[in-house]
Amino acid sequence: MTDIITKPKIKEEIKVERPHLHKVILVNDDFTPRAFVVLVLKAEFRLSEDQALRVMMTAHRRGVCVVAVFTKDVAEAKATNATDAGRRKGYPLLFTTEPEE
Repeated sequence: MTDIITKPKIKEEIKVERPHLHKVILVNDDFTPRAFVVLVLKAEFRLSEDQALRVMMTAHRRGVCVVAVFTKDVAEAKATNATDAGRRKGYPLLFTTEPEE
């Protein structure tokens, strides 16, 4: 009679690290019309009229405002697109990104 030896099945755990997130920040300036800033926020970040107004006014009062948080690639693309929209109209509109802590 032969003994049957069974080995336990060991599953290797693959640890997947969550992607690092980056904030998109609206920087206030004194030249870009408020209505245009709201338009860009609605178009590029899919904010409602009310949300876009709040973000624009917060940036106006405090100098900067976090618009949204995305993965690095998405944050940089959205910030670039929004800044470029202002540049095309001749405004100094600026969106930047920074890592979320």
